[in-house]
Amino acid sequence: MTALNNSIIPITWVIRTRVEPYSLSKEIQDELRMASGGLPVAHIRSMEQVRGESTARTDFNMTLLMIFAGVALLLAAIGIYGLMAYSVQQRTQEIGIRIALGASAHDVRKMIVRQGMALALAGVFIGVAAALGLTRLMASLLYGVTARDPIAMTSVALLLIGVALAATYIPARRASRVDPVVSLRYE
Repeated sequence: MTALNNSIIPITWVIRTRVEPYSLSKEIQDELRMASGGLPVAHIRSMEQVRGESTARTDFNMTLLMIFAGVALLLAAIGIYGLMAYSVQQRTQEIGIRIALGASAHDVRKMIVRQGMALALAGVFIGVAAALGLTRLMASLLYGVTARDPIAMTSVALLLIGVALAATYIPARRASRVDPVVSLRYE
């Protein structure tokens, strides 16, 4: 008795056609039945289906990781926005005094954005340095890109900076609209 008999490992045929794979299904089944001595032909699939089935788990994992990354980016944006909004609220009197002494709305926006972006840029710099330091660990997790890919690093850093800029600009715009009289009475 051999370990490779047909009851343990089924025979698999791969057929290349120049036309749509399923258009010749009946003819191919007839030929295979004749060549195998009458054995039934089952589980006919195209190469796209075979490839899709073999990569389905990886595709699902990547989709899940992209969803988690999107949620993490959204939470980061909400956190930066919340921190800057709280900072602007705490500094309402200071901003009102600045406006009363002649600071323009543009100057107030620029001040708030500059302070928020300084923190965000420091975080991006630390994150890129940590990512570069952990390239050996990440190399086994990446597919189709190297661990030190400058395009990927740059695009992610720019995305994070853009999100931080948007999350910082909204409270800065609100701060530039502070009425000095109301803010000086605010306590």
